[in-house]
Amino acid sequence: MLKREYEGQNCSIARTLELIGERWTVLIIRDAFLGVRRFEDFQNELGVARNVLSTRLTRLVDEGILEKRRYQERPARYEYRLTEKGIALWPVLISLVKWGDRYVSPAGPPRLIVHRGCGGEVNDHLSCERCGKPLGARDVEARPGPGAKAAAA
Repeated sequence: MLKREYEGQNCSIARTLELIGERWTVLIIRDAFLGVRRFEDFQNELGVARNVLSTRLTRLVDEGILEKRRYQERPARYEYRLTEKGIALWPVLISLVKWGDRYVSPAGPPRLIVHRGCGGEVNDHLSCERCGKPLGARDVEARPGPGAKAAAA
């Protein structure tokens, strides 16, 4: 990670990368957008060490990107949900998805992000390619794409 001092840098990109630029952190945020909520589910999906996952989740909660909600009293168990600050990262993730689909997914997109309303894919301008409606995180769902089938083979 970058140093927290930002010596000589007055840069929002550097500050953002310090917060969310670490590999596991971005993948945790991705999975939260895909509906993963519980520690065990994040761990199973990502295969990340439990101590690393715990540290990253704590940081995301401390920074207000995720919130921790109790869903069971005994034993106490929690789930993690995106806050408005976390949901505001959706355009960033879609940009990464679109770049990755274009440049590093030779078998095609592993996931398609589609408009719940009509099934059209989200485009680079965060709107539906079929109906033209501007889309946000709550307007879409992920479906397996052609690259998912290639990876499974």
